[in-house]
Amino acid sequence: LADSGAQNQAETTVRLVVTHSNLQAKFMDIRLDLHMTIDAVKRKMCFHCGTPPSAQALQLKDERGRVVAALQDDSRKLGFYSPRDGFILHIVDTDPTSISANGWLEDVSKVEKYVMSDEAYAERDNTYRKYKEARLAADPTWTLQKEMAARKTASAGAAAIQVGSRCEVDGGKRGTVHYVGHVEGLPLGHWVGVQYDEPVGKNDGSIKGRRYFECSPGYGGFVRPCLVRTGDFPPFDED
Repeated sequence: LADSGAQNQAETTVRLVVTHSNLQAKFMDIRLDLHMTIDAVKRKMCFHCGTPPSAQALQLKDERGRVVAALQDDSRKLGFYSPRDGFILHIVDTDPTSISANGWLEDVSKVEKYVMSDEAYAERDNTYRKYKEARLAADPTWTLQKEMAARKTASAGAAAIQVGSRCEVDGGKRGTVHYVGHVEGLPLGHWVGVQYDEPVGKNDGSIKGRRYFECSPGYGGFVRPCLVRTGDFPPFDED
């Protein structure tokens, strides 16, 4: 029988193995559209490994691990490099101060641990074991490394974003930052609440009945810090 994943795969989609210079874990069977720019690929990889797009140097390797191309031009489409299913997308983290360096995200021996009996641990409700089971039930691809990387990167990026700053969000949407922090009802980690200049958002500054800032319906949105740039970004009709 033919592979069901291959049958459902679009002609413009390629399935790659993603590896990282600082992580032993591999992200298997990641689907990417050949029409994506390399910049868009980097932004998507930010969610998987936690490395900000600006600190990513991408390499395309064949099934044997031989480098086929260096994906250096962010404006190029992924299809320009002719990747095939099973090829490896290797992420080199160029940040010497990266939280993923020196095994801090994967080597549990570096973490001071509290030891208790299995019986006592099993009786507790809020344990890592039960948390892990719940996360895997919701997302079979979940790993602790992936979540820790996302949290650390989001926290570091969020610290540089100030409420009241003008910003541009991935995709060219502009607005003003109105909230930075955790959002109940969304995945763990930091989020940036943005009031957009145009009705390109998904809410009015509230999530599941809890309000984080005020704006008109359709003008609010919550995005990860790695997708937000702050600076001199006036509304487009004022450029």
